[in-house]
Amino acid sequence: MFGGPMHHARDTREEKAHDAGGAVRRLMAYFRPHRLALAAVGLMLLVGTLLQLAAPYLIGRAVDEFIVAGDRRGLAMTMLLLLGTYIGAWAMSYGQFYTMTVVGNKLLLRLREEIFRRVQALSLRFFDEHEAGDLMSRLTNDVDTIGQVLNVGLVQTLGSSLTIVGIVAAMLSLNWRLALATFVVLPFMFAASILLSGRARRAFRRTRRTIGSVSADLEENISGVRVAQAFAREDENIERFDELNRANRDANVSAQGIVAAFSPTLDVLSTVGLAIVVGYGGYLALRTPPLATVGILVSFIVYVRRFFQPIQQLAQLYAQLQSALAGAERIFELVDTLPDLEDRPAAVEMPSIEGRVVFQDVSFHYKEGEPVLRDVSLVAEPGQTVALVGPTGAGKTTMVNLIGRFYDVDEGAVLVDGRDVRDVTRASLRAQMGVVLQDTFLFSGTITDNIRYGRLDATDEEVVEAAKLANAHAFISRLPEGYQTELSEQGRNLSQGQRQLISISRAILADPRLLILDEATSSVDTRTELLIQRALERLLQGRTSFVIAHRLSTIRNADQLLVLEGGRIVERATGTPERSAHEQLLDRGGAYYQLYTRQFRPDERARAARPAGDDGHRVEAVPAQ
Repeated sequence: MFGGPMHHARDTREEKAHDAGGAVRRLMAYFRPHRLALAAVGLMLLVGTLLQLAAPYLIGRAVDEFIVAGDRRGLAMTMLLLLGTYIGAWAMSYGQFYTMTVVGNKLLLRLREEIFRRVQALSLRFFDEHEAGDLMSRLTNDVDTIGQVLNVGLVQTLGSSLTIVGIVAAMLSLNWRLALATFVVLPFMFAASILLSGRARRAFRRTRRTIGSVSADLEENISGVRVAQAFAREDENIERFDELNRANRDANVSAQGIVAAFSPTLDVLSTVGLAIVVGYGGYLALRTPPLATVGILVSFIVYVRRFFQPIQQLAQLYAQLQSALAGAERIFELVDTLPDLEDRPAAVEMPSIEGRVVFQDVSFHYKEGEPVLRDVSLVAEPGQTVALVGPTGAGKTTMVNLIGRFYDVDEGAVLVDGRDVRDVTRASLRAQMGVVLQDTFLFSGTITDNIRYGRLDATDEEVVEAAKLANAHAFISRLPEGYQTELSEQGRNLSQGQRQLISISRAILADPRLLILDEATSSVDTRTELLIQRALERLLQGRTSFVIAHRLSTIRNADQLLVLEGGRIVERATGTPERSAHEQLLDRGGAYYQLYTRQFRPDERARAARPAGDDGHRVEAVPAQ
């Protein structure tokens, strides 16, 4: 239930270019609540950079003023001062990274919360069209990539940029001639950066998309491993996963290959810069009068090495930055996705539901041009049980989806107690609805937690009472930990029937006014089916219920029976004290008769369809298994 057509095709085309600047501005907005911490980081960056820049100057001064003059005391004091600058620079660096780690993780916490809130707010139509694995990849892989940059990369980027600016200023102040000669290599560096940046960003966008496809396929195959093994599809699944994995590998190799070009380019430029300092600096020092001292030459050599070091760090960080930007774009794309279903501005709280449900000429489609429901009308009075039957794809599940406004009708209206479901808040409507699905979903936690999911303020005694009404108490009591038994993923350490009984317990505890049962007794053995049916009889009492069933023997006592084919109601009957809706439709010999008799063995069909005998009872057969 609660699902539309699934789309599993994976788009491997290249994405168009996105706004990297916009992604950066969006990320920066998350730092606003942490202005004081960022100011402290900025101050530590400035102080730490100044201390680092002071070191080469002190070395040059030691050469010119103390080593040449043989001043040991002055040299010792300069070395102590140099040691102090290194210790101070270390302290500033530690403070920067620690503070940014705290701020970065707070930002990631907020980012994950926003993504999760958005995912919770999106309608079922969105999940019909997007793979769960890709959404999980955005919440985990993409956020983690941003976290790596925020926790470490951002401080290194700012520190390296500030260091470059400081070194340029220091070199110009020491000897502008030698500084300008050294800067000859900068245009080549910028040209290489511009040439490779665009290609790298597109490549990293591909890596984020392909890892999303890998995650989606992995999640799908882990969830469906039993089906895959049952149909011996392991080899085909492995082949498909290998294809997606290879695509991700190729995208990463391509991206890292582009980034790898930075390092050797910078190594060459660094060597050229040192050669210029030594050659041209030596020439200036040997002139008469000299235009540079030996100390200045030594300082320049240290500065040049320091100058290219932050540039190399930026090159190494470039991969993380580009990957983080690509991940940020994917995250903000999800965060900016608007739900196609929202409460209207004038929506009101749904009052306590009495249970009258009306479909007025309802039409609906998932895909344009492919209608699922056509001009459907019905009236369910409070307390009635309405059974929906028909072949797969007839529109049964879609009808009950519209009651809870999981989708909006295209034409017509769905009314609950005379109110259009579009005019009330979804939360107030769904809070008074209960659902029991064919594929029961149980959450991690104890059995008590799962039953209490229907009403979080319920006491333990109320949980036990609900389980007793659902015929679940007996098997729960036999478990080693009883109601405190921890369930594995989706409750797979219980049988299908046991999971269904817990689901019914959950619905009983919630005490809904509207109840949806979607194939609640399928896929269980006959004995468990009998237990479930008895539990459902208690659950249905006094509630307006819509029951979808393929086992037609389970809905013989329904107040209304609707037969759907091709999105239309082709047969319907309302029970009377004299004859049930089930008997009326059988007597007509139409679509319901065909569906009903088709479920029995050939030698039993005649008895199943035979008119009532002298005792006034119809002969029922055992459904074919």
